Amino acid sequence: MKVRKAVIPAAGYGTRFLPATKSQPKEMLPIIDKPTIQWIVEEAVAAGIEEILIITNHQKAAIENHFDRSLELEYFLEKGKKYEELELVRNISSIATIYSVRQKGLGHAILCAKSFIGNEPFAVLLGDDIVVNDNPAINQLCVAYDQKQSSIVGVQEVPLKDVVKYGIIDPAKEIINIGEAVEVKAMVEKPRIEDAPSKYGVLGRYILTPEIFPLLETQTPGSGGEIQLTDAIKRLSEIQKVYAYHFEGHRYDVGNKMGYLEATVDFALQRDDLKDEFMKLLKEKVENAK
Repeated sequence: MKVRKAVIPAAGYGTRFLPATKSQPKEMLPIIDKPTIQWIVEEAVAAGIEEILIITNHQKAAIENHFDRSLELEYFLEKGKKYEELELVRNISSIATIYSVRQKGLGHAILCAKSFIGNEPFAVLLGDDIVVNDNPAINQLCVAYDQKQSSIVGVQEVPLKDVVKYGIIDPAKEIINIGEAVEVKAMVEKPRIEDAPSKYGVLGRYILTPEIFPLLETQTPGSGGEIQLTDAIKRLSEIQKVYAYHFEGHRYDVGNKMGYLEATVDFALQRDDLKDEFMKLLKEKVENAK
C-alpha cells in the first residue's frame, strides 16, 4: 500500500527558544522568510504525500492559520498589485490537504492520529529536523517501505557524545551504508554513552504501520516521564520486522540554536537574491571580530 498520509507532531513548547516561543510556536520561527514547519510540509508534499495531519495544542493557532487562506491579506495584496506576493500567499493554503488536531502532552502525539490514519502505513516528520537533499528524506523512506513493506526509521550516524539526545538503534549489521535498509534488533531512547548500542540515531523521519497504535495505547512512560515513540517501535520490532534506513541529505537540527543559525546562514547563501550581499556582510563581520 502506498504511503499517502503524514503526521507532523507540533505540540511542544519550544523552551529552548524562549522568550521568542512564549507566544509564537517554535515551528513558526522562520528560516529566512519561510516558517520551519512549511519546510517540513513541503518535504512531505514532494514525496507524494496527499494528506497531512499536524498535531498542535491550544497555543498554536498560528500554525493552523498559516496553512489557511487569509482573505484580508489577499485583498490587500491584490489591491496593491503585489501579484507575486499574492501568488505566494495563496499557494501556501493549496500545497496539500492539511488537517489539525489539538493534543494535551507531547507523548501521545502520534496516537492522536489514529482515526486519521486508519489502517494505512503513514509517514511521521518531526519539525526539529530539516533535511536538504534533491531526493527528499521522507521519499527515500517511502521507497524503502515499498520494498520492505515494514516500518522504517530514518537514521544517520551521530557523534558519540550526542547519543544521549536521540533514540539509538541496535542494527543487525554493524555498518549501515547510505541508502541501505538494515533490520533493527532493538532501540534505546537517549541512552548513556556507555550503553549506546551504536552511533546511529533516529532523526525525525519514520514510515510506520498502523500496528503501532495499540502499542502506543499500552505503552508505559519512559524517558522524561512521557510515552516514547521509540519504546513503542522497539516493541513493534518484536512482532514484525522494523528497518533502519540510512537516508542521504544534510540535516539541520533547528530545535537547537546553533543548528537553527547554521540553517539560516546556509539557506541565505543558497538564495540568488541574498547570497552576494549576505556573503559580503559575513566577511565584514568576521574581519571585525578578529
